[in-house]
Amino acid sequence: MELPVLTARGRNIPEAWERSLLALLAEGQRTHSENVQGERGTLDATMVMVIEEPLAEPRIHRALPGGLDDLWMYVAEVVDGVHDHWIAPEEGKWSYTYHKRLTDYGGIDQLRRAIDVLAKTPYSRRAQGITWMPREDLGAADPPCMQRIWLRLVEGEEGLKLVMNCHWRSRDALKAAFMNLFAFSELQKSLVADLRERHGIAASCGRMVDISDSYHLYLGYAEEWQAFWKMLVEREPALRTYTTAFAEQFLDQARERLAKLP
Repeated sequence: MELPVLTARGRNIPEAWERSLLALLAEGQRTHSENVQGERGTLDATMVMVIEEPLAEPRIHRALPGGLDDLWMYVAEVVDGVHDHWIAPEEGKWSYTYHKRLTDYGGIDQLRRAIDVLAKTPYSRRAQGITWMPREDLGAADPPCMQRIWLRLVEGEEGLKLVMNCHWRSRDALKAAFMNLFAFSELQKSLVADLRERHGIAASCGRMVDISDSYHLYLGYAEEWQAFWKMLVEREPALRTYTTAFAEQFLDQARERLAKLP
């Protein structure tokens, strides 16, 4: 049996994420994993998620791993680089962050360059950023999962929209995917703001396509999966999600934690 290629589409992030998990459960291939948590095997597939309106509310699923303050901490890590100073592989610490790779890839700020490309040529197909560094990542114990983002400005009914494709090498469907989706939608929003502030181009966030080569569910996560399924069966959609406005009250907790970090 070949690794299946599955698709999941949703208006907003929670809807697409739920549908991706259901598709993986129904059609994923049972296989093995290099990670310790995968000792009991995985359900695996190549997954393509289409989020039609990444900023459409409600944006947050209540089954997210960790708390809402953890979500904002992760957004700050991806968008603002608050954990870039933790990179010190020679000391046994982190070997990368997505923010560092995208904004300082051998001294090149790929995100800024991509926005400059689109400002000059809105229809360009060359606006992208990559994370993989063969010299550092081949054979590494924890190489980057996110590999590349691709950006393009397209004409919509309400004007220019910035669309974004995110390509992932590997993804824990239950414990990582939602956090990734939300944080990178925030990155998309910040890039739209950069277009406006530095180039005077009025654009909005368009659709996001999220592609995972290996989208997997660890079979050892039985308890966590059962909790997710119970929520799906017993609660209406409105009771499975939070709005961003509700979650923002936890920003202060995230800021307090950041202030205490070395």
